[in-house]
Amino acid sequence: QVQLVESGGGLVQAGGSLRLTCAASGRTFNRYAMGWFRQAPGKEREFVAGIRWSGGRTYYADSVKGRFTISRDNAKNTVYLQMNSLKPEDTAVYYCATMVVAGNVRAQSEFEFWGQGTQVTVSS
Repeated sequence: QVQLVESGGGLVQAGGSLRLTCAASGRTFNRYAMGWFRQAPGKEREFVAGIRWSGGRTYYADSVKGRFTISRDNAKNTVYLQMNSLKPEDTAVYYCATMVVAGNVRAQSEFEFWGQGTQVTVSS
C-alpha cells in the first residue's frame, strides 16, 4: 500500500501561483510514475501532469503546458506541482496518484493509489 497526502491548495487571484505537494509513504520503493489530476465541479477528472520516477521524464496536458511544472524529490518521496499564471478555469480539486506498473502516464485508470485531494480556487 502507498499513502499519498496532498497539500498546498488554496485561494489565489488570477495570474498568481501556488505549489502543490504530494508526500508519499508506505511501499514507496515500488513505483513507476506519479501524476497530478484535477476535477472541476460538474466535470470529469482529467490529467494535468505526470513524471516518471526513474529518469524524471515529464508529461503535461496542453491546457497547462508552459504554466505548470511537475518535479520530484526522491529523498523525500515527494512530488510537486508548481502552478504559475493561474486562471479561473484551473479551479478544481487536485489529486496526486502513483502508478506502480509501467503504463500510460496520462491515463488515470492506470494509477493504483490516490490521495484525498486539495482544493485550488482561482478568482477572477
